[in-house]
Amino acid sequence: MSRRRSLSPEEADLWRSVARSARPLHSHPLHLPEPPSPPPEPAPLVQAKPRLSPFLLGETHRKPERHDLAPGLAPLLDEAPLRMDANTHARMSRGKLRPEARIDLHGLTLAEAHPELIRFILNAQSRGLRLVLVITGKGKRREDAGPIPQRVGALRHQVPHWLHLPPLGQAVLHVGEAHLKHGGGGAYYVYLKRH
Repeated sequence: MSRRRSLSPEEADLWRSVARSARPLHSHPLHLPEPPSPPPEPAPLVQAKPRLSPFLLGETHRKPERHDLAPGLAPLLDEAPLRMDANTHARMSRGKLRPEARIDLHGLTLAEAHPELIRFILNAQSRGLRLVLVITGKGKRREDAGPIPQRVGALRHQVPHWLHLPPLGQAVLHVGEAHLKHGGGGAYYVYLKRH
């Protein structure tokens, strides 16, 4: 069985010219396809704005804007559900609680810092400590010339993840950014579960 298809505009014109010259056998009117309507006029092209700002000879180089697509650590830590006493958390956030122990991970690589952090947290929990301070530093700002933005402070970004993964996840109740008098954005309060 053949498929039915519509006539192209050229075929419809050819059919009309043949139909005009033909003499009908019957008195039935001929059903000719309607000529297609002309296509709409294309919209005028809008000049796109250049993505780069114009650069004039002799002008000094402008550094591109930094785009940080991932949210910072402070909002992520604040959005985490609170699993400790609200009053204790409020006092801790205002810097009113004094950390019972601290570890400074400045100058360590990720490979050196991870076992040190595990040892420190598990020892602190076994000694019955509840609030400890983990100092990571804010990291050094380097020239970022690559297409993929790089985070400043590898330890600062990695330590909260380590604190939620085994073996530390079972010992940690809450992680929060330290108060300014205890290091601010370069340190974390770690509130431990009772052993």
